[in-house]
Amino acid sequence: MTRRYFDWAATAVPDALTHPGSAPFGNPSSPHGEGRAARAALEEARARCAAALRVKPEELVFTSGGTESNAAVLFSLLRRPRRPGEPDTAARDAETKGAELLYSAVEHPSVKENCTVLAELGLRCAAILVDGEGRVSEETLAGALKKHPRPKMAVIMAVNNETGAVNDLPGLVSFIRGRPAEKTAQGVLRTHIHCDLVQAAGKIPVNPESWGIDSASISAHKIGGPRGAGLLWLRKPLLPLVRGGGQEGGIRPGTENTAGALALARALETRADPAALETAREGAARRMEALIGGLEKTGRCILIPACRAGGSGTPSGGGLRFSPWILQAAFRGRHGIIPGEVMARFLDERGFAVSTGSACSSAEKKRPVLEAMGIDRETAFGGIRVSQGWSTAMEDIEALTEALAAACGEL
Repeated sequence: MTRRYFDWAATAVPDALTHPGSAPFGNPSSPHGEGRAARAALEEARARCAAALRVKPEELVFTSGGTESNAAVLFSLLRRPRRPGEPDTAARDAETKGAELLYSAVEHPSVKENCTVLAELGLRCAAILVDGEGRVSEETLAGALKKHPRPKMAVIMAVNNETGAVNDLPGLVSFIRGRPAEKTAQGVLRTHIHCDLVQAAGKIPVNPESWGIDSASISAHKIGGPRGAGLLWLRKPLLPLVRGGGQEGGIRPGTENTAGALALARALETRADPAALETAREGAARRMEALIGGLEKTGRCILIPACRAGGSGTPSGGGLRFSPWILQAAFRGRHGIIPGEVMARFLDERGFAVSTGSACSSAEKKRPVLEAMGIDRETAFGGIRVSQGWSTAMEDIEALTEALAAACGEL
């Protein structure tokens, strides 16, 4: 049986181009020759990653992936000192009982679950609602900030991992920064803005420096690199909750993964190069348009959200509305909407790998992202995620369309 892979949003097919043959084995913190060689390789990887992302090397911290990068930023709130001109805790509480941490209602579990933990530890957290297309809009953001006018941190992802919805980060950041409540008497920015770039880096253009955000997370295995390697970009250093040997500027303790760092650098150079990225995105858009068109012809497909009908998420007005790499859809069978788990199993038995949502929450019997968008429960639980990658071919799209049409007739 020919296997056709459509779960790239969970992990990309390993790319030989992004895996170096070998790396210095020494500990980068050791003073001897082997250690110095490893340190030189690590710093080379850092410089290459910085060049690919158009940031400064000293702003990058190597981590084990997106989850750790997100957690490091979130839990730094437990150690954040009072800034000049900022009221102390008692005065702040008297001023407002609003949340200290805002996060979009459709964030990845590595954000949402850690916000739950922070709430259990006493930090006030609140969700930013999204519109029917799954994005944070200026309207929903304004509503959250009206209730919680002085958050210490706001977390908004760039591309949703289940629907492909793209947030207008520059516009949202500008909205937050433009509020009178955003500045102290000394003009110090109050709100730290963090962005999960895991589904964006190497897939759509990203520019954390110009967007005005304060930190961002990246994962190597989403762009063809190895698992266990990631990046945290920090405009300014933060105070980490976890301490150890002082590696990575004291922000991420533990012996660095030199081989993983080199592989991540190569992956970013390969996938984030502007020309290569645009070529790949255009190809993905053509395939996604063909997939959506084919599914619409079956008369059984429910696109999530419905506005994706007739298009692939190509630029419109304010920019890219949906990533062409990810599609969420449900399907009607003979007697109603087919449960997503049933559809995924049916396709797997016929050689197609799809998912029903985030691989990091596959054990959960919930669809919080779709529910936050206002999708009814039956449709939400019928949703499957189809995500493509660089090696996906048009014939794979055609085969999947046929398989889904067949499933609707049989199930």
